[in-house]
Amino acid sequence: MQRGSKGTDMARRVEVAENVLGANERIAGENRRLLDEAHLFTVNLMASPGAGKTSLIERTLETLSRRTRILVIDGDLATDLDAHRARAAGADALQINTGGECHLDANMVGRALQQFDLERYDLLIIENVGNLICPAAFALGSHKSILIASVPEGDDKPYKYPTTYQGVDALVINKMDLLPYVPFRMDRFQKGVELLNPGVLTFPLSCRTGEGVSAWTDWLVKEIRERRPEE
Repeated sequence: MQRGSKGTDMARRVEVAENVLGANERIAGENRRLLDEAHLFTVNLMASPGAGKTSLIERTLETLSRRTRILVIDGDLATDLDAHRARAAGADALQINTGGECHLDANMVGRALQQFDLERYDLLIIENVGNLICPAAFALGSHKSILIASVPEGDDKPYKYPTTYQGVDALVINKMDLLPYVPFRMDRFQKGVELLNPGVLTFPLSCRTGEGVSAWTDWLVKEIRERRPEE
């Protein structure tokens, strides 16, 4: 009896999870439709806390905001500190507080999109909640999913969080300026990444020094131009 009850409970939990993810996928599809209609290139930035999501956004705005109209949606458990930083750097920004949820979902992002005239912007950056597990499971409707790793986190992260590394379109390796000072083996890290996501587009850079940032922003500009309607 007990084993049968446990099996039933497990089946129900799986069904609920599948229903939640299925509903999220449908809303993410609607978000993508809106973004495509507005020709608005959108990236979903994921990382662990402290890897440098907001710092990368600030560097991106420093380089692009004078010639590119940028909107930032920031996700966090609490506070609007990240949105303040994005506005100070030159973007329009909206903060989403998830109320304890460890990730953004498509419904949260969809409600945020309704508050803006999307055709006014060239680039939308979604800063997801700092977490290496949950955000990867929830599509938002973005065109590209970007993972930010940082040197101080250690070279074992691809091995410990394979699902996240496997599903991203590009990888940013931040804090390269600290490479001489921490026990981070780049060859071990890259081997783990290659096993999970062969040939993934990678940007080694330092938000502190600015080294390597231009390759990242040049790629963004290229993606933006590819989605603009022909003049």
